[in-house]
Amino acid sequence: MGQLNGTPTGQADHHSATRSGFIALAGRPNVGKSTLANAIVGAKVAIVSDKPQTTRRAIRGVATGPDWQLVLVDLPGVQRPRDILTSRMQRRVEQELAEADGCLLMINAQEGVGPGDRFIAGLLRAAAVPVAIAVNKLDRATDPQLLAALQAAADLEGGEEIFPVSARTGEGMQPLTEYLISLLPPGPFYFAPEQRSDQPEMVRLAELVREQVLRRTREEIPHAVEVQIESMEPEDGLIRIAGVVLVETESQKGILIGAAGRMIKSIGVAARRAIESELGARVHLELKVRVRRHWRADEGVLDRLGIE
Repeated sequence: MGQLNGTPTGQADHHSATRSGFIALAGRPNVGKSTLANAIVGAKVAIVSDKPQTTRRAIRGVATGPDWQLVLVDLPGVQRPRDILTSRMQRRVEQELAEADGCLLMINAQEGVGPGDRFIAGLLRAAAVPVAIAVNKLDRATDPQLLAALQAAADLEGGEEIFPVSARTGEGMQPLTEYLISLLPPGPFYFAPEQRSDQPEMVRLAELVREQVLRRTREEIPHAVEVQIESMEPEDGLIRIAGVVLVETESQKGILIGAAGRMIKSIGVAARRAIESELGARVHLELKVRVRRHWRADEGVLDRLGIE
């Protein structure tokens, strides 16, 4: 069974009457894992973007009921490693799958099943835990696309149940959630009932900034950007936050700053609003753009960013 730093919280003394466990969310990039995790947890625990490589860390979202606790592990998108960053992401995927109590393979209803989905299905079969399949984005798929995707999902080996869902609208989500809860083994809660994520606060806030970068950039920029919060201090009735947006080249820095600083200002305004919503407080956000060449291949930088 999955572990969090080796110890449960002990929230439930009569743990024989409670159930808890870890369900790994696996799928190709941009299949909707983060949206689904947010929907089940009922809070924003993972940023959402249509760009590949949006999720770089294994993010745990926590949903708690009267006698159950479902920990959803939003895995980085499974892909062929290209550098140290994506190698770490792939290693994290394999580690989390080995520790999961169940797996959910997500498939894009619009795109159907491809070689990547079949590759991931093979990884999940090797995990030797129950596997369900969610055919996501049914709200965007045509009827022929959905039927073809459901048939292709049924042809995959290893999936015990198949659920057509829209994580964005909530359609089909209740039966899926109830099934995932049914997979949980007896045991105590791993997190306090009110906790929604295992991510440190600084990381959560940095991700909110990166989400705004992803929404406004394209081509190589989204892959080359990472964000780090350097300081967070209360001051005069607000919280003063300083963050750094890392890029790999001077040209990327120029794009992110924009003409007369308009791009970084737009990112900062939107990120500040998202952070204020997260913290429930007024925020002053100061962002700087810094060039750190080849940071995706720098073990020390990845360690500091918490990308294991």
